[in-house]
Amino acid sequence: MRVMLADDAVLFREGMARILADSGFTVTGQAGDGPALVDLVRADPPDVAVIDLRMPPGHAAEGIDAATAIRALQPAVGLMLLSQYVEVHHALRLMTEFDGGVGYLLKDRVSDLSAFGADVRKVAGGQTVIDPELVARLVARRREKDPLDALTQRERAVLALMAQGLSNAAVAADLHLAVKTVEAHVTSIFTKLRLAPHDREHRRVLAVLTFLRA
Repeated sequence: MRVMLADDAVLFREGMARILADSGFTVTGQAGDGPALVDLVRADPPDVAVIDLRMPPGHAAEGIDAATAIRALQPAVGLMLLSQYVEVHHALRLMTEFDGGVGYLLKDRVSDLSAFGADVRKVAGGQTVIDPELVARLVARRREKDPLDALTQRERAVLALMAQGLSNAAVAADLHLAVKTVEAHVTSIFTKLRLAPHDREHRRVLAVLTFLRA
């Protein structure tokens, strides 16, 4: 699997390149800012781009801007955004503006070689990956009118794992449930969140978005 990297911290970028290479990836390009990464992707599209959220010149949301440009140029390229801190508003922007194939992880996750490699592969395969700490932060943050109030505690647990990009089988393994039980919980979640089947909309994604916004 071919990967490109963008981070203005050279030591971190080189370390990440080595980690990915050790995990079986081929690093085909490195950049220190968003525009340079976009140029690399334009010339030779990878399977996935791993991008620092904050880069020169403003150290604001340049990584998301680069991701937006890449998605417009090459819709099939997966986009993994890395951040030093949990920034809910940026994560929500990624989840709402990008249709799959996107991830948001804290930089600390890079040190877990097997988990990071697996998450990069998920994003390259079109899945959505969300940092567990972000999920925990969102679970703790409640609104006065919470659309998730109708869900049982078990359904909330299932939805939280769905928000991390886990399949029904993976959710079942984590919660020590049968896959059919998880499927029943997922169906109940769709019903309680009023997510009817639709040809153009993915109910699983809509359920996760509801969870993130709640």
